[in-house]
Amino acid sequence: MFPLRCTVRACEEPLNLSDSGLRCARGHHFDRAKEGYWSLLQPQDRKSKNPGDSESAVLARHRWLQRGLANGLIDALRPWVDGDAVSGDGGTRSEAMMTTLDLGCGEGTFGPALFGEQSAGYCGIDLSKRAIKLAARRWPPATWVLANADRGLPAADASVDRVLSLFGRRPTGEIQRVLKPNGICVVAVPGEEDLIELREQVQQSGHRRSRWELVVDEMNAEGMQLVEHQLWAERVDLEPDAIADALAMTYRAVRHSQQARLESVTATRVTLAADLMLFRRSAASSASDSTE
Repeated sequence: MFPLRCTVRACEEPLNLSDSGLRCARGHHFDRAKEGYWSLLQPQDRKSKNPGDSESAVLARHRWLQRGLANGLIDALRPWVDGDAVSGDGGTRSEAMMTTLDLGCGEGTFGPALFGEQSAGYCGIDLSKRAIKLAARRWPPATWVLANADRGLPAADASVDRVLSLFGRRPTGEIQRVLKPNGICVVAVPGEEDLIELREQVQQSGHRRSRWELVVDEMNAEGMQLVEHQLWAERVDLEPDAIADALAMTYRAVRHSQQARLESVTATRVTLAADLMLFRRSAASSASDSTE
C-alpha cells in the first residue's frame, strides 16, 4: 500500500501496516474502516460535524461521472501521468513503483481510470466521508484516506512522484514538500466557458472568469514551474436530470431562488471546459530546500 505518515500533531513518523491497522513508532494507531479506507483525520482538522462536500454534492458528482461525461477529460490527462512524463528526462521508471497522491479524490473515478495498474502506489485523499467510502468500495486495492489536505498531507518529504488536484484542493506548500525532485503536479480548474449556458439560464449570469493564471502564480511561488497548459472543452447534450447534477455537484450549487428557473430548463447543449496545467518541481527548489 501507499506509504503514509502519522497525522498526530508533531509526530510525522511513518505508519506501518500491522494486523490491527496502522501504527507509528510512537504508538499512535489507526484502524481501517469496514469500507476499506483509513481515517487519519484529527480533531483539529474538522471545521464542522460533517466536513467536506455534502452528501448531495457527492452523489450528484458520482451520477455525473457514471454517465461518462469526464471520459474526454481523462483521455486528455492520460499523457501527462504516464511514466515517461514523470521521469522528465526520457529515462524509464517502473510504473508499479511510482507514487501518486490524488487530492480531493471525491468518489474515486479518476484514480482507477488513470492508474488502474498501479494501485500499490496510489493514494486518494478526501475530506468527505461519503465520498471516500464510495471510492474505497470502487477500487479496494488502492489506498484511500479520510484527511484534511489543507492541514497537511500524510506523506514524507520528497516521497511522491505525482500529485493530482482535479477541481479540488491545492495546498501548494504541502504539494511542494511531498514531491520528489522533478516530480509533477497536475491541476485542473473549471474553464471560463464551463457550464456557461446553464449559468446564463439558471443564474442569469454569463460571467466568465479565468482561474489558471492565478494557479500558475501560486505554484511558481512554491518553486513549481509550469510545463504545459491546455484547454479541454467539449459540447454535450444534457437531459434535465444531468443538468441538475451538474449544478448540484459544483460550487455553483443551485440556490432556492434559482430552483424555479432550473425546473424550466429542458434538455440543452452545454459546454464543458477545464484549464489543465502540468507543473514540475524544479531541481533548484529541491536543492534550496536541502540547504535550509
